[in-house]
Amino acid sequence: MSKAKATRDRIIQQAATAFNQHGYAGTSMADIMQATGLQKGGIYNHFRSKDELALAAFDFAIACIQQHYSRALRGKRHAIARLHALVDAFYDDNNAPSIQGGCPLMNTAIESDDTHPALRDRARQAMTAWRNMIHKIVANGIKRDEVRATVEADIVATLWISILEGGLMMSQLYGDRVHLDRAKQTLHHYIRAELELVNAR
Repeated sequence: MSKAKATRDRIIQQAATAFNQHGYAGTSMADIMQATGLQKGGIYNHFRSKDELALAAFDFAIACIQQHYSRALRGKRHAIARLHALVDAFYDDNNAPSIQGGCPLMNTAIESDDTHPALRDRARQAMTAWRNMIHKIVANGIKRDEVRATVEADIVATLWISILEGGLMMSQLYGDRVHLDRAKQTLHHYIRAELELVNAR
């Protein structure tokens, strides 16, 4: 890796944490300079604007999350096992991506709703990818008689993301993981009670 590429990657990684903790609007170039230890000119050698850096930082954060889920699913073939693994992966602080400030997708989706169309589009793409992943696991499970045939995969994806992100938001707001614990327990119960085809294993 070239020195320029290494510097660019470091800027993106450190900016991703800054943007996720303070938001796009709340993060100034001075904050980025402090986080990276670089002068403004050093940052602008790699990015034409704060907007360009914000998009690169968001893409980096989402890629970290996707890699985290890929590791969680490795070696698991049965749809029900994969669904349980995804719930645990969302909850797993020890092996989760080290981007402080909570879920980058939720944070960006909320902040960029009316203020930053390009970031909003990126957040929508990332959310669609997450929904599609859950949808695909459920749909494949139905085909292989691992998930009940009456289940609607798109509804599962909506409920899934809403429950987890809602639990995370409440836990952050109150500083109490009990809300995320409840979200996790609810989804595990939902998988067993509503999705798993009895005697499918």
